[in-house]
Amino acid sequence: MSASKISVIGGGSFGTVIANITADTGHDVWFWMRSKSQAADINKHHENSQYLPGYKLNESVFATEDMVEAVSGSEVIFVAVPSSSFRQVVKEVVKHASADAILVSTTKGIEPGTFLLMSQVLKEEAPNARIAVLSGPNLAKEIASKQLTGTVVASSDETVRDLVKNILKSEFFKVYANDDMFGVELGGSLKNIYAIIAGIAAALGMGHNTNSMLVTRALTEMARFGKKLGADPMTFLGLAGVGDLVVTCSTPLSRNYRIGYALGQGKSLEDAVEEIGQVAEGVNTVKTVKEKADELGVYMPLANGLYNIIHKGDSIRNIIASLMLSEQALDVEYEANDEKTLG
Repeated sequence: MSASKISVIGGGSFGTVIANITADTGHDVWFWMRSKSQAADINKHHENSQYLPGYKLNESVFATEDMVEAVSGSEVIFVAVPSSSFRQVVKEVVKHASADAILVSTTKGIEPGTFLLMSQVLKEEAPNARIAVLSGPNLAKEIASKQLTGTVVASSDETVRDLVKNILKSEFFKVYANDDMFGVELGGSLKNIYAIIAGIAAALGMGHNTNSMLVTRALTEMARFGKKLGADPMTFLGLAGVGDLVVTCSTPLSRNYRIGYALGQGKSLEDAVEEIGQVAEGVNTVKTVKEKADELGVYMPLANGLYNIIHKGDSIRNIIASLMLSEQALDVEYEANDEKTLG
């Protein structure tokens, strides 16, 4: 099964690499962004100078600010915009897309106020569409330099998974499949919280031992929270869980890590966000997750500690105290679900 016209919605760094990979596999790609001048610059120079300077784009990538032009007649539409604007953009996509278009979210976030994952937003706005999500340890700059990368496409529809795999697979971009769409999305969303904490710890001079402790305790929190929502905890042991968590907690290429590092240096949240210059999903996600964890009675000391720092003015060093809380006595405390209850 193949597709000729593919759309990528969102002119950031990840949307750029997805558009280019797709073009390299032989498809015509319509690349939508809000800025007319940015689109014109990409079409002229075949480069997204704002987000990935120096990364040459396939000439089959055509940038446009016109949503009708971008999605009309497209068989597969990748949506790569921040969670805060996701629903608004999807409403526009659905107005002009084919009724049988496949919608693929690449957004790692949770909608504020509703606690809906992006696949659930897609289902609300396009109830008859076939839906998938894409997530994993996918730093755009490393993908752009053709470093070996793995990602996960998740959907309840096997034909959709196969189609997306065929569109994206290349010698350096390996696509794996999963049917636990909610677990894959939760992994991609929750890890942003812990990347901020890892950045804070690094700025405070904490070493590799602390980072490894942070990653493993974060993984436990993620799986505990995911299980309560009906995701399969074993999903968090894959690329979209521990894989994404490790990379974002270990490198300044991660926006969330850089936000945390700036906070750990004593900068205000506003200054940290301005310094990074791009959306860091974890800042919004931690508030949403903390509220939901309280509602469900899920024990998440790390997420709670970061929430108190960002939104309550708590001391930065208290994040280390959150790491040292006793929790349960077990190192690994969760088991796989026999049933998935979220759907």
